[in-house]
Amino acid sequence: MARIYTKGGDKGETSLGNGQRVSKSASRVCLYGEVDELNSCLGLANSMMEEPVQTVLALQSRLFDLGAILSNPDAEQSGSCLDINSLEAEIDKMTADLPELENFILPAGCSAASAFHVARSVCRRVERSAVREECSDEIIKFLNRISDYLFTLARFVNRQNGVDDIGWEK
Repeated sequence: MARIYTKGGDKGETSLGNGQRVSKSASRVCLYGEVDELNSCLGLANSMMEEPVQTVLALQSRLFDLGAILSNPDAEQSGSCLDINSLEAEIDKMTADLPELENFILPAGCSAASAFHVARSVCRRVERSAVREECSDEIIKFLNRISDYLFTLARFVNRQNGVDDIGWEK
């Protein structure tokens, strides 16, 4: 790519993966834009870690795969490249080192954990948009598992930093 700017979007349109031109406000474009936002949130949160979390880096690549799937209306919407099992394994591994939850907790703690909580809430928005767009069950499940992973990761990062979960007070 010789230039970053193409001027193709200067009138509020963009190209889908199949070349079709659509409004930048089209719901599908908004959905894969939200996936990009989630990916950026993950990058920011991971940058706050002393050592980058390798699972987060791998997840960022999978989110690029998801964006490619969503941006092409002609593509198979299966989401078969989205690895749910590895996320579940990571969740289980971290959960084994965490105290059992007895009530809801606030999305807070050290900076990195708080940033992972922000990413989790962005992921929930992406998931709602994917449901509205009637994405495949695999895509919905993948997004749901990402938010589970990010919740657990935020708690785990707090624990690593000696920060207790803060319980919700009614």
